[in-house]
Amino acid sequence: MTRIGILGGTFNPIHNGHLLLAEMAGDLLALDRVLLIPSGCSYMKDPGTILSGGLRLSMARLAAADNPRFAVSDVEIRRKGNSYTFETLDILHKLYPGAELFHIVGADTLFQMESWKYPERIFQGSVTAAAVREGFADSGLQEQAEHLTRKYGAQIRLIPFPHVEISSTAIREKVRAGQSIRYLVPESVRQFILQNDLYR
Repeated sequence: MTRIGILGGTFNPIHNGHLLLAEMAGDLLALDRVLLIPSGCSYMKDPGTILSGGLRLSMARLAAADNPRFAVSDVEIRRKGNSYTFETLDILHKLYPGAELFHIVGADTLFQMESWKYPERIFQGSVTAAAVREGFADSGLQEQAEHLTRKYGAQIRLIPFPHVEISSTAIREKVRAGQSIRYLVPESVRQFILQNDLYR
């Protein structure tokens, strides 16, 4: 059975923290492929602060280009209206029949997912792989994972991940301030941001 990881996000811009998470999840979960999925219209974020889907998709493709395990999906960018995870999973099951899907999230996301639309369909449609900061054993996190397992039949894998202090918000602020973002994003993405005068 093909094992496919799904890492979604606004990717505004995609950065090395995202790529490190995708790569480590790929190894720890023995994934055949990791799909990077830039979000379409996120109902949880202010759309005025987010670059167009086309630009974010281009940056994701540049970032993934040199890794044979990575692929980029425009499934959410192409969809009209709000992006919902349960719908994305439904589409991916049709695109990859028989594949096992692993939904890669940050550990804190486990506390938010019940407020998402149709969480039961998300948990039934994928294994949830939550990245936990290495050496940071949180009993509350373990309790939440057990709660979701009991309530929704969720399959949750907690995967260790080093603490990486990179954020898209900080990168945008650095660009606006004329500071270097070298080594925070892939070089191809850095060049794309500069050439297209983004985030200024």
